[in-house]
Amino acid sequence: MKKILNSAVVFFSLLLALQVLGAPKKTNICIENFQRYAALNSKVGTQPVAVFMGDSITDNWARMSPKFFADNNYLGRGISGQVTCQMLARFRPDVLELKPKIAMILAGTNDIAQNQGPIPVDNIVGNIISMCELAKLHGIKPVICSVLPVYRYAWRKNIEAVSLISELNGKLKAYAEKTPGVVYLDYFSKLADSRKCLSEADSKDGCHPNLDCYRNKIEPMAKACIEEILKSEASK
Repeated sequence: MKKILNSAVVFFSLLLALQVLGAPKKTNICIENFQRYAALNSKVGTQPVAVFMGDSITDNWARMSPKFFADNNYLGRGISGQVTCQMLARFRPDVLELKPKIAMILAGTNDIAQNQGPIPVDNIVGNIISMCELAKLHGIKPVICSVLPVYRYAWRKNIEAVSLISELNGKLKAYAEKTPGVVYLDYFSKLADSRKCLSEADSKDGCHPNLDCYRNKIEPMAKACIEEILKSEASK
């Protein structure tokens, strides 16, 4: 009996320690983070020309270069750290319900980095295709933006990013080329240095563009792509 009591004391002591020191705490933020843009979405009145769906690369972009978005009637809907399944889940409130003319989808690098665990490239492609199909179903023109070049992720240095990003971009490009109504925007080829990485001039960590890179390289490509789509649609 004494042994049983001692075991019980140890068990409840450990349980108390976990509660005090390391037990996960409940938060008001779900894994999809629908809350992030809920208030801003409710205030959108004019139809956006384009909504940019993405992760930290889009999140940082809209924060660092707000004038680009405001002047062109674009909306940034990036959330740092997100993978494609999270973006797919919030694609309805953060894109479809805003009724933009164009959806700019820049996604997949955090899947490669295994932010939510390992995932086959084909499943990453499938999540992005699902976003495209939803956009088309709602009369929105989807643009698949290539994943930006990365040699090593600072937070996942064991992952060989170059070959995986190349495989992902190749499959996304092939899908866009064979699918009517889907456009592929190749940032990768314009930004990759000799190591298939963002250069030191464009990024501090080899993954996230700096402001000069956004303004001088990425923004002109994005705007030209959007204007070409609008021109093409107007001529129909």
